[in-house]
Amino acid sequence: MDRALRQVVFINAAHTFTHYCLLILATAVLAMVTQERERFGGDYGPILALGTAMFVTYGLGALPMGWLAGRFGRRVLMTAFFLGTGFFMAVAGMMDSPVSIGVALGLMGCFAAIYHPIGTAVLVEAAGDRVGRAMGINGVFGNLGVATAPIVTAFVAAALGWRWSFIIPGVACFAVGLLYMREPEFDAVKAGGGARAFPPIPRAIVRRAVLILLSIAAVSGLVFNAYTLLIPKLMEERLAGSPDLLPVVGLLAFLATICGGATQYTVGRMIDSRTLKRVFLPLGIAVVPGLVALSFLDGWAVLPVAGLVAACVFGQVTVNETMTARYVAPELRAKLYSIRFTIGFLGAAIASPLVGFLHEATGSLAVAMLVLAAVAGVTLVCALAFPDREEELKPELWARAPEFSAERAQPAE
Repeated sequence: MDRALRQVVFINAAHTFTHYCLLILATAVLAMVTQERERFGGDYGPILALGTAMFVTYGLGALPMGWLAGRFGRRVLMTAFFLGTGFFMAVAGMMDSPVSIGVALGLMGCFAAIYHPIGTAVLVEAAGDRVGRAMGINGVFGNLGVATAPIVTAFVAAALGWRWSFIIPGVACFAVGLLYMREPEFDAVKAGGGARAFPPIPRAIVRRAVLILLSIAAVSGLVFNAYTLLIPKLMEERLAGSPDLLPVVGLLAFLATICGGATQYTVGRMIDSRTLKRVFLPLGIAVVPGLVALSFLDGWAVLPVAGLVAACVFGQVTVNETMTARYVAPELRAKLYSIRFTIGFLGAAIASPLVGFLHEATGSLAVAMLVLAAVAGVTLVCALAFPDREEELKPELWARAPEFSAERAQPAE
């Protein structure tokens, strides 16, 4: 295995750990309220809200990563990701009070924030002309973390106790970090040596694409995070019927979520031969009615609809990450990824208390689903407004874009 391939393997593993660690609590809480009721109480909402600090630090922490990468290098930051995330993941399982668990998860979020701005920028630059495929495969690894978190957490919590559901993956993440420390410095730009030069794109088109991209980030982060958080509870309410059936809840959540992982790979392949809008728009259209349906469906009908919604929500992530690659020059990508992920994850930070509050107030997830459907409607509007340009697939055509003529005709400021 050459250095470039090893680097990609570590980046994909980091994506898995990132999403896995953020979703342990969503299933572990179902065990916490039964195994240690005297310590944590018996209410789902307040314990789930312990994840708020984690998502806030996860979002805010992404903002300075582009600057830190320029100062310390990507290898140092990715090493800190593995070691810091793994250490505080394990620490969370050793804490004895809700406050100390919240603090440990918040510190874990600081280190988990490293992955997306840095890892994604490295991957895009190394991918050459097949960014969609690379992002799709990387998305599968991220969704492997999302899909396995509920089922592994459920089985570990049921067999060994909820604490081990944090400790075991924390030790695994830390161990991978020790292996990564042995890797020499890696130049991702050189690794993508076959990539063609990034073409000049009319400023009006870039501004439009970036504005829509950041608008999507603000709402898609909330929808993605809230949906992945509530899937275990949805399966318990509509199918399993009892928190005592924790392994069943985890399995059902896994089946619904794995649809997202399969879709990201397919969407990634499609992106390399289609404009982004033509892939994004159908996904946006399907999410809204799917979430509305989940607000009232019951029984086994929930599973295929939940899988469909997961497929669309996760597929949108691959499209959104490729938008930056197609419309932003390489030297600015890490900074824009930092800004975009910060905006997105601040939206994600709202998800945990929002789902907890709505469930506490109504006693079910029906209203939460309707709220997410309304928010997903904003993403649909953004998909409608995004440019649909054949130049995405043939960048050399940007030189003949009519917008360049309009820009040259404008008087100098």
